[in-house]
Amino acid sequence: DWDKLMDDFKDSPTALVADVDCTTDGKDLCQKHGVRGYPTIKYGDPGDLKDYSGGRTYDDLKKFAEENLGPTCGPGENIGLCDADTKASIEKYVAMSIGKLEGRMRNIVKNYEVEMPIMKKVLAHLKSGDGKTEL
Repeated sequence: DWDKLMDDFKDSPTALVADVDCTTDGKDLCQKHGVRGYPTIKYGDPGDLKDYSGGRTYDDLKKFAEENLGPTCGPGENIGLCDADTKASIEKYVAMSIGKLEGRMRNIVKNYEVEMPIMKKVLAHLKSGDGKTEL
């Protein structure tokens, strides 16, 4: 079924369906994208591949590919595919220097990795009834 799907998309100018042998030439690529079991199906932006968890029949794969592969919202030529809020965010980030954008990303990661666990603990405490809340 996979070979048939690759054949269906071989001439597509916007979507790629391919296979990689993780035991030979594709080993580095598979490690980079966290492939640990076989077969593994990934999809999306090459810089941010996602795990596919749908059906494995030809019809399931073909339907998913037709609905999900191809250009997606992003900076550059695909900005027109974005909704207004996402477009505004992208335009704001594109206007930043690389250093400023990297700094902003570090702050967001810190807030998520450090503050989020603390907030979850406090929320659980408040919901348990041990914590008192006042407005």
